[in-house]
Parts: sequence; C-alpha cells; structure tokens
Amino acid sequence: MAQSKWIKGDVVSGAVLAALGAYIVSEAWRWDYSTAEGPGPGFFPTWYGIAMLVLALVLMLRTAFSAAEQDGKTTDWVGIGRALTVWAAFTLCIVLMKFLGFLTALALLTLFIVAVMYGRPLKVALAAAVGNAAGFYLVFGLALQLSLPAGPLGF
Repeated sequence: MAQSKWIKGDVVSGAVLAALGAYIVSEAWRWDYSTAEGPGPGFFPTWYGIAMLVLALVLMLRTAFSAAEQDGKTTDWVGIGRALTVWAAFTLCIVLMKFLGFLTALALLTLFIVAVMYGRPLKVALAAAVGNAAGFYLVFGLALQLSLPAGPLGF
C-alpha cells in the first residue's frame, strides 16, 4: 500500500517544528522587540521563531511535492544510531558540565566525537579536544571576559 505523501516523516516533523516556531513567535511578540539601548528580549526569539517556521514549511513542502519517490529505499539504521549517539553525548556533556566545568566537558565531548564518531587516532582527537577547549577559553574567557562554568579544577 502506498503511503500518503503527507504522512512522510519529514512532513510530520516539519509540521511539529512549524507549530513550535509559530508558538515561539507568538510568545516573543509579548516581549519588547527593541528598547532604548538596542534589541530587546523579544528580538532574538522573534527572528529565531520566524526562521524555524519558514525552514519547517520549506521542509514540509519540498518533501510533500518532491518528484523523487522513496519507494524501495530502506531506513539507514546505522546513520540513525550514530545521530542518536551524538545526541546522547551532547546530553551527557551538559550533565557533566555542572561537575567538571564547561571546558573539561567540552574537551571530553570533542574527544569522543573525533575519536569514536570520526574514528581518528587518539593523538589527533586529543589535539582537537585541547585546541577546542583552549579556543573557547581564549575567545569567551579572555577576549569577551565571560565566566564559563568552572569545575573542581577551576576550569
């Protein structure tokens, strides 16, 4: 039995994201868009919601009206598993950030992604992890003087 073009995964997820984008815009309109000092608290959420809404609609319409059929194509479970693994690693990074600090958690996340997900040698992964953490510290900690969440080691 042929599946309706409106019941494809991209159309359904696009509809959910479009609804979320519309909700964000409707809530952001309650806040000040601009103030005397510049952009107000509603500026970024308004444009973020508009972008989400437009891109979700493009996804839905492109999928629904695409000429290419999906018949005979199978689901890439390996790719889905890799994507979910990275999502779990990001989630774990957020949890570890409270205990280890931002820079250490970011370095561990980078190490995992480069070594495990991309399969690069450990030396390359360590260099990427240290370089990424150092870059964030230089830009945000020193140049912008923002306080990043620190762990028990002070960074």
